[in-house]
Amino acid sequence: MKIRKNPPTALAASVSCLYTPTQCQLQLCNPLRLYLVFNINKCQGRQRVARISSSLNPQGAMDFSMEEEEVGPDVTAAPPPTPGRIDILVTKDVITQLDLTPAHEVFRKYVEPPDDPQELFKRTVGFVLDYERDDPLDPRELSEYPDIRLWFVRLDAAYPWLPIVLDWRAGELSRYVAMLVPHQMSRQLGLVFNPEALELFAMNKLFLLYTWLNARKVPKPAVRINDMMRILGFGISEQLYSLLEESPHP
Repeated sequence: MKIRKNPPTALAASVSCLYTPTQCQLQLCNPLRLYLVFNINKCQGRQRVARISSSLNPQGAMDFSMEEEEVGPDVTAAPPPTPGRIDILVTKDVITQLDLTPAHEVFRKYVEPPDDPQELFKRTVGFVLDYERDDPLDPRELSEYPDIRLWFVRLDAAYPWLPIVLDWRAGELSRYVAMLVPHQMSRQLGLVFNPEALELFAMNKLFLLYTWLNARKVPKPAVRINDMMRILGFGISEQLYSLLEESPHP
C-alpha cells in the first residue's frame, strides 16, 4: 500500500515470526500454533518492535509504556511493490462516499467469468492511499482513522478473498489486516494487534479461502493459505484441513 500526501506518517509493516514448541501444544481441538513475536517497522524515522501478547488486564485491554524503544537492524522496511502489481487508487472522496468503484473496476476484469484468479496471483494487488488529513498535526496512523477503516471493512465484505491476492512481499497483507483487526499503537511497541481478534480474523479467512480456492480449482490451496497464515503469525495443522475435507462446505 502506497501512501500519498503524508508519506512520513505512512504505516509500513514488515512481519516476521518466532516460534518455540513450548509456547503451545498442537491439538486437534486447537489446530493453530501461534507465533508470538511480530516485528513491525513504522515509517517515522525509526524502527520499532511489536510483540503480540495474550496476557490482558482484567478489563481486557493492554497497557503500554509510553517510552520510546529503538529496534536493532533485524527489522527492515517492507520491500518495494512487486513489478507489474495492480494498484488500486483510493482517494479521500472515495472513502467518504464508501465508494468501491476503484476496486470494482479492477476486479471485474479478473473475477467475472471465467473467474480465474491466476493473473491476480501472478501480478498481486496493492493500494495507493491518497488521503489528506484535515489536521496535519493529527498523530494517528491512517489505520486508526474510522472512515478509512470503514471503507476497508466494506471492501472486505465485497471481496472477502482479497487477502490471498495482495502483494505480501511488499507488506500489503499486514497493512490490510491493520484496517480490519483491532490494534493499538504503542510508542514502545509500535503496532500491536489484539491477539484474539487476529486469531478470529485468520480462521475466518482460512475457512472462506479454502472453499473459494477449491471452487476455482486452484492447485494446492492449503499450501497457498499456509503461506498467508505464516505472514500473519500462525501455523496450521494438517488435521484442520482433513476436517474440512471430511465436512465440506455445502
